[in-house]
Amino acid sequence: MTIGGDHRPLREIVTDEIRDMILRGDLRPGDRLHEKKIADILGVSRNPVREAIRALEVTGLIDVTPRIGASVTSFDVDDLCQLLDVQSRLEAFAAELAAVNHQPEDLAEIDRCIAEGRAASAANDQVSAAKCHRDLHCAIERASGNGHIESSVGPLRSRTLLAFSVIADRRWMLSWDEHQEIRDAIQSGDAVVARESVHNHLQSVIAELCTAVPSGADG
Repeated sequence: MTIGGDHRPLREIVTDEIRDMILRGDLRPGDRLHEKKIADILGVSRNPVREAIRALEVTGLIDVTPRIGASVTSFDVDDLCQLLDVQSRLEAFAAELAAVNHQPEDLAEIDRCIAEGRAASAANDQVSAAKCHRDLHCAIERASGNGHIESSVGPLRSRTLLAFSVIADRRWMLSWDEHQEIRDAIQSGDAVVARESVHNHLQSVIAELCTAVPSGADG
């Protein structure tokens, strides 16, 4: 793969490429990240790879150990489920507020995310599906009218991203049906159903994760 045709800073492009490799499962939790190997795959020098690794370390996707090097973060499933539980409560609150405060352009963005996400999942494009999933929840948070929710959920979402890469094959198509239910509840103005739909959606993710990675095992 040779990167070209993108006018963003090279370190940003390489950061996105490595993140996508993790989302696709090309790089799995615990895998070592060899700068030269990744640089050769992407057709770049080692310097932007090194910068990308530093950027992804901040998100929690990558661990860097002195004298050992970088690796995709391994996770404790119990700890990750606790993070997802906190995330589910914040996102459920966002949907509750969105049911009351949403504007037509918010629903249009949510509809776009669902339509493109379904298409990406059907095509087994996990990277695009993951982006649509993230964009959809961000759209709900913006529709809530409370800017503190998005800034609070963002760091949690970075840390729980690995969970969705582990269970992507088992969840994507069902996930879009659940998102449609959330969208319909927001449109109807039913704050209670909107809140419960988001909570149930993320609780089902937690249950699926526990099935894929048994408690006590590292991801």
